[in-house]
Parts: sequence; C-alpha cells; structure tokens
Amino acid sequence: MRILKWTGFVLLTALIAACGGSKDSATGGAASGGFGNIPKSAPSGNATAEEVAEEARGDVDCPADIDTPARAASAPVDDVVGVRPGMTYEEAANVVMCTGDLMVVTADNSRGFNMQTYGQTIRQGFSARPAKPRVEKTSKQIMQEMQDDMIARGGNARRQDMQPGESKWYVGTMGLPGQERVINAAREEWFAEGRNPTIASVEQALLKKYGTVTRSQKSGGNVYLSWAYDPLSRPVTETSPLFSQCSNGQASPDAGVNLSPDCGILVTAQITPSTDNPELAKTLQVSVVNQAGGYEAITATEQALQQQDNARKAKQVEEAGKNADAPQL
Repeated sequence: MRILKWTGFVLLTALIAACGGSKDSATGGAASGGFGNIPKSAPSGNATAEEVAEEARGDVDCPADIDTPARAASAPVDDVVGVRPGMTYEEAANVVMCTGDLMVVTADNSRGFNMQTYGQTIRQGFSARPAKPRVEKTSKQIMQEMQDDMIARGGNARRQDMQPGESKWYVGTMGLPGQERVINAAREEWFAEGRNPTIASVEQALLKKYGTVTRSQKSGGNVYLSWAYDPLSRPVTETSPLFSQCSNGQASPDAGVNLSPDCGILVTAQITPSTDNPELAKTLQVSVVNQAGGYEAITATEQALQQQDNARKAKQVEEAGKNADAPQL
C-alpha cells in the first residue's frame, strides 16, 4: 500500500511527488475550462475590484447548475459551502464564484502531483479569492514595495494575506483533460469586524451540519474538529485501527492533504479566536477530502494516460511501416 501525501507545496510519496510551479494571481483571470472571458492580453490600467471581477469571471450563473448526482441520504455530509468531492471542475468553480460577487477563480497547478502526463495538461486544482482593485504603479513604487517586503521578511514580520470579511479557497481536482473532478476542497473565512460570532455558536453550527464528531480538541483558544469515515462511509471510531491513520491534518486552504485507499471522506475544521475577545471567532477553516476517491482518481488517470500514449506510439509504428522513407545504405 502507498499513501499519497503532500504538505504545503510539496508532496512526499514513493511513486508520486508534488511538483512546484508558478502561482497565478488570484485576481488575474478566471480558471480555464469554460469560466471567464480570458483576454488575449493581460488587462491594464486602473480598475475597481468590481471591474477586475467582471473581467475575470465572465458570465456566471447563480445558483450554479449541478449535474453531478447528489450524495445519498445515508452518505456522510461531504461539502464545504456546496463544493464536494466528485463535482466536475466547472461545477465547483461555478459554486465557488457564486459565494461572492467579487470571487475570482484562478487555475492553480502550483501544488499538483508530479505525474507522468505524456505531454497532456491536467487541471489539478484552482484557487479563489475576492478581486482587488488594479492600480498601475510607477517603477519607483514597485521598487519601494519590493524593498519593504525584503525588510519585512528579514525581520520575520507576519503579514496576513486576508482581511476581515474575506474568504479564500483551494479546490484540488484530478482526471483526464476536460474530465477533472474534485478530490478535495478547503475554505478559510475571516469574519467581518463587529460581526464576529461566538466560538460556541460556530462549533454548534459545524456539529449540526457534519454530525457526531470523530475528534475534538481545544488548544491555545483554537478549536479543532474532524469527522472521519472509511471508504464504505462508515464512521471511524476511537477503537478502529483506522483512527490514527485517517486524519487530514490542517483545515487551511494552504495546507496539504493525505490520500490513502483505506480512508474515505474526511472533514476537518479549525476555529481561531479573536485577539480582543477569546470567546469570539476570528476565522473559520473547513476542508474536505475523499482520500480513497482521490487515490483512485490519480491511479486511474495515470493508467489511462499511459494507455493513450501506448496507443499513440503503436499507431506511429503502424504508419511508419506504410509511409516511412527507406534508409540510404
């Protein structure tokens, strides 16, 4: 048995490893595959956040039209604000953009698997953030910002990449080109200032949605909850040999996922308290992954790509026997 695991931007496994890549701007354009009117050249000039979102999103229908069959009534709850494993890439992107008028989806393979794709492009996921105003800067301003960033890094200054009232996503997908489906999804929400819910109310809302918790822990004011199921959708209990194995770690969109054929749906949540009042919630992170489903999707995709490449090579050999030039000897 092999366990597929990637943490942050690196995947560690005996046969499949993550590959790094450049990360697209969260406000630079919509995801490929049918969403957003992707311009022939990068937009330029000052623009409001609304204008940037309109450029990137294109036509978005809300509520999203979902053709993927709904989960069975007896199956565990496996969605994050409507996004769940098994959805098509396009369905998930549409659902995410429907969560906010400024939400922009961007194709993101920066944390994808180092697979042998035989020259084909697989959409291994997308990220999403609210659009930001576009401001053209002078070279002097750009140099000053670069200098400020360097000083901040040198002083280990902590910079938040979100503001109160914002949310961000990462959705991982896998499948043959054009047939990619969701295997994991994660969302982080920063509650707006003055509208922070109590930690207790957020915890109760999670329990109401996802049911009896598998693990519950409180540390440093943070609340950690997780729900684990085996591939047959049976809850994993403390006495189960899978209890220590079926865990997905952090709930953050920036965190990694584990994939194992022995584990099914895993939901993880973290509630972080406000610095001003530990009884109030500052942020909420929730993630879901279908470990067995993701493991199977990666394996099946690799095999299908190899078969297609073998067929291509066989056809080339056949055509060479008919059309190839004879060597001059």
